[in-house]
Amino acid sequence: MSSRFRWLPLLCLALAGCSQLENPGNVTAADKATRAPASDGENMVSINAADAPPPAPAPPRSRADRPWPAATLENGRAWVTCTTDYTGDAGDGAELDGLAREQIQQALAPCAERGLLRVRYSGKINPGFTEMMWRLAVVADALKIHKRILDLDSSGGQVESAIVAGDSIGESGWTIWVREGSICHSACVFVLAAGDNRLVSGKVGIHRMMRISSKATSRAELNRELHEVYDNVKDYLQRNGVAVGVADLMMTVPNRSLRLLSAEELRQFGLDGTNAVQDDLERIKQMRACGDDFVQRKDAFLVAFDQQCKRDGVDMESINSCGQALKQRFGFPDAVCPEESPLSEIDVATLPPAPPVLAPVSAQLPGQAGGDAEPATAAEGAAAEAAQPAREAPARTR
Repeated sequence: MSSRFRWLPLLCLALAGCSQLENPGNVTAADKATRAPASDGENMVSINAADAPPPAPAPPRSRADRPWPAATLENGRAWVTCTTDYTGDAGDGAELDGLAREQIQQALAPCAERGLLRVRYSGKINPGFTEMMWRLAVVADALKIHKRILDLDSSGGQVESAIVAGDSIGESGWTIWVREGSICHSACVFVLAAGDNRLVSGKVGIHRMMRISSKATSRAELNRELHEVYDNVKDYLQRNGVAVGVADLMMTVPNRSLRLLSAEELRQFGLDGTNAVQDDLERIKQMRACGDDFVQRKDAFLVAFDQQCKRDGVDMESINSCGQALKQRFGFPDAVCPEESPLSEIDVATLPPAPPVLAPVSAQLPGQAGGDAEPATAAEGAAAEAAQPAREAPARTR
């Protein structure tokens, strides 16, 4: 055997050993990406994993799939009611005792019959508020309460909490009120932006945010930090149909000051009335389900509603009563699509609770037929009234 063939086995062994040192355990590129250390001391590191396949997308998780850790409302209080009437004896309803599932279920259960929920919140925008909004939506979904009003009174709070809460609100169908005597300042404006519909008769104000954890020592450093946050803010405003000019205006108002937005500015910035992005989604669905005539009537109503009902200094009850009377002129609630009609949460609030289901006459005992005929007739009358809400123009919102 020649000398070059004699060294071949040794050369193969050496190459194999080198290969094992470079790639112990035959780790693939994908494994390298998985096993790489998340940090190098205090520094975040990145590895070259260009050859790794893209990670499989995480399966979608519904709101109900999230765990329910212990949580509390801090610097805030919430009340729950099943009516839009805040001037009556019930006022804002019963105070929410806590954020445990059982407590929220108990608070919302009476609203299941009518399908309407109004939550009055007074306090700071913080992680507790964000958690409350998510949990309310989960329980409302389970109870099939689809008409939801968030009645806000907040001086602001944390921007990040407001954005997380706003995304949750945007996915779960809330109308947002800022009624007379209430305020929505600072970070609260981001929550207001997320509503499907926004009704404002209180004060909405903005100012520059402050980075309490900032380590900046110069204007340039602080500006770089704030621009990162404002980029996220602008992206959030855009996906909620609000003009990014709101964020630019915030940058000009010192944190210790406040710039109140006029009714005209609220409309121009997209912070009052129908959420523009949500309106686009609804138009597509409504044109298929309800027809072009429905969409045209709804557009005409919304223009008239803004011009005739939303005047400066008008309280929320008057706005709702004006809208309810105005709807009849435009043929709402619509006979085919009552749920899609504008301000449909007010229609739900004015209806009496559904009458109890009575046993059919054929199932009654012979001796009871005459005695039960009268209650059956009364129930039919109540049902007939509920089926024709457009004929009623209630003097006040219920």
